[in-house]
Amino acid sequence: MKLNKPSQLVLISAAGLLAATLVTACQQFTQTLTVDFVYVASAKAQGTNNWGEINVFEINSESGLMRQIPSSPFPSEGRDPVAEAVSTDYSSLFVVNQDDNSVVQFVIGTDGKLYPYNTINTPGVFPLAVAADKSALFVLDTYQPLPSCNAAAPCSGSIAVYPLTANASKTAVQIGSPAINSANDSNYWPLTVPSAPSDVVVPTAVAALNSGSDVYVSAYDSSTAPNPTGYIFGFSVASDGTLTALSGSPWPAGRQPSAVAADPSGSYLYATDYGNGDILGYSISSAGILTPLSGSPFPAGNQPSSIVVDPSYPYLYVANSLDATVSAYSVSNGALTRLGSYTTGLDPVDIGVDPSTNHFLYTANFLSNNINNFELSTTAGTLVNTQYSPYVANPQPTAIAAIPHNGTGAGVTQ
Repeated sequence: MKLNKPSQLVLISAAGLLAATLVTACQQFTQTLTVDFVYVASAKAQGTNNWGEINVFEINSESGLMRQIPSSPFPSEGRDPVAEAVSTDYSSLFVVNQDDNSVVQFVIGTDGKLYPYNTINTPGVFPLAVAADKSALFVLDTYQPLPSCNAAAPCSGSIAVYPLTANASKTAVQIGSPAINSANDSNYWPLTVPSAPSDVVVPTAVAALNSGSDVYVSAYDSSTAPNPTGYIFGFSVASDGTLTALSGSPWPAGRQPSAVAADPSGSYLYATDYGNGDILGYSISSAGILTPLSGSPFPAGNQPSSIVVDPSYPYLYVANSLDATVSAYSVSNGALTRLGSYTTGLDPVDIGVDPSTNHFLYTANFLSNNINNFELSTTAGTLVNTQYSPYVANPQPTAIAAIPHNGTGAGVTQ
């Protein structure tokens, strides 16, 4: 039998539809819509060991829906987790457990699950922040490891550096021995103001440039209370991890800087001023030196606590802890223009942008025990809550971090 032309077209269309259906069906078996895994540390102790916990969420690439993966939450392997960082190859999650003076390294499985891999004890007392670049892990301690230093008799904080190298098995980066500060023959660098060396300097946050050349620490001088003086400390980072104070460091930074972040190019640095309710902006020279931007400081909400710069789009976002809001800004030549304010849960203490598409933004809300997930307009910088946001987390979430996922269940390809 010979088919006429219309019949042939119908048959060809049907065959094409069947082939497309089979391809789609195969993709459903081999792919998921998961675009990111998000890790939320909660400080409230759980279980017989009084460990904190880490909720692991997967984000749907189409709706932004967040749901916990099987086996979540995971123990933080320590007490009072307060900060997180992800290695630049996305193989490891570093969690700071403040009451144990430790940083726990978890290997991240291709399914997003966490596997304890390594634990290091920080040189000082009460670690509070951590950052990672391609070759080093930077850890802030509230107090230096001095015999006379404790909560009742505080001293200035310090920063330590742990080199990171590729593991032979390629499953995770390897943490090396801490870099040595030859000036005091120890493995930490004290944060002191040259003009007032006996004052107590309280560190709050740390940010490393993508280039690995420099690292910056936000801090304030508590000895000048009730009107503390804020600073940004800057260090150049040598290949072995040793630090050298940058020329002009520390730089004035309002009253009480609470968080610090650099743009992806390493051209600008921003710090939230918790005390004054604004954002301090600086340009970064090729030598790492900071210069205040024209128009800085830029207005924020009340008690801004965390800050993030979108890696792909010209936007910056600040979590305002007292207002329970996120402030959105466009960025042009470093200068900030406010776009709007968006409601979160109570006391947002950490903020992040999804590293896969840079299209979702999330906050950890300490007092309401939940997570907001916003869809970010890549053309306008505005935010809208995703489906079912906010999402329940374990009590007292303190930190949030994420890795990208390529949707095939085989992790992300670098």
